[in-house]
Amino acid sequence: MPELPEVEVVRRGLTEHLSGRTVESVTVTHPRSVRRHIAGAADMAARLTGLSVAAAERRGKYLWLTFLEPGGDPADSALVVHLGMSGQMLVQPAGAPVEKHAHIRATLDDGRELRFVDQRTFGGWVLAPLVMVDETLLPDLLAHIARDPLDPWFDDEAVVTRLRAKRTEIKRMLLDQTVVSGIGNIYADEALWRSEVHGNRLAATLTRPVLRRVLAEARAVMRDALAVGGTSFDALYVDVNGESGYFERELAVYGRGDRPCPRCGAMIVREKFMNRSSYSCPRCQPSARRRKSAS
Repeated sequence: MPELPEVEVVRRGLTEHLSGRTVESVTVTHPRSVRRHIAGAADMAARLTGLSVAAAERRGKYLWLTFLEPGGDPADSALVVHLGMSGQMLVQPAGAPVEKHAHIRATLDDGRELRFVDQRTFGGWVLAPLVMVDETLLPDLLAHIARDPLDPWFDDEAVVTRLRAKRTEIKRMLLDQTVVSGIGNIYADEALWRSEVHGNRLAATLTRPVLRRVLAEARAVMRDALAVGGTSFDALYVDVNGESGYFERELAVYGRGDRPCPRCGAMIVREKFMNRSSYSCPRCQPSARRRKSAS
């Protein structure tokens, strides 16, 4: 699933291309892409038609569009976009060849199309009511999602306090979107390497300065990734123009098992964690087990 930098790149592209545009029609060609919209494809198409895009919004890894009604009043629902593992939001000119896996197509008033392309069909669109949470309007489906480190209202000290209250591995906490959103497997590994902290260390055993450093490095690595369009390991993650990101070239540990650590030269280790892979430097990031045995 794309993480914060990749979703933010898409959000910025949607803002540039869609703001003020009116939806003239919506066509759904694969039911799985609207399976979360219980009322079905016809209901979604009818409710979106005639609305104008007000903004593209994001919290953590989650993306949504807000709208204005034909009379100019704000719509009370938002279009939540689940990118899943392979979802793409492409803005295509009129007459552009339709992609094989383009399962939703929204025609805009300037003739262009917003297309949801999803090879694996894990993603989709759903209309959700907007609710006020901590003085912020959010789709109700996302009311439980915490602020992310790039959010101007993100409270580092409050998150540090919450982390210190948990006798849970720090990496598991970083991946918990109800604690801190936007961080996935890639940027958790990179932030922990930059902080010289192993992911299996219990959050409660880490000092406040160390936890502050972990959050600061998570923010820094995601900003670095955002500057080059995010991380693209294959052709499935692209921005609204179909272009890939280049941060893969700058990853220090993720996906670099059995290659030298850029900092100390020790071989990066790949370990199983939560049905996925974790990467770390055994010298720079001693694990909790190593630290215990050493003492």
